[in-house]
Amino acid sequence: METQALNQFKALFNRQKRELLYSGKVMNEEFNLKSDDLADELDLTSTDNETAMRMRLRNREALFLKKIDEALERIQAGTFGSCESCDGEISLKRLEARPTATLCVDCKETQEQTERLHIDGHQFKSLGAKLRL
Repeated sequence: METQALNQFKALFNRQKRELLYSGKVMNEEFNLKSDDLADELDLTSTDNETAMRMRLRNREALFLKKIDEALERIQAGTFGSCESCDGEISLKRLEARPTATLCVDCKETQEQTERLHIDGHQFKSLGAKLRL
């Protein structure tokens, strides 16, 4: 991959990382409960739901931050843009769409097909699918 493209991805990752770290500080401040939030059961339930949603968001942000760090490590190691599965090149178009991608399109499609298959080899993912025998 060209040095200019690598530098652009590195700058993108560093910017995203800074934004996530800043938003994390703001999000942590929002986790503090106020006595007004605990006035009755409805308020408590609403506060619990909001806290759960914030926690899910924080978990997603933590996962994304990990992916950013791993991508920066791949840039440093000179392996950014190489497919983890087949060692082929991940297209620039794919990396522009999903900069943290670690698989080329073909390997990602294969992975998704494998994930769709249930452990017993059937494609049952929901009760509705099981009823369509």
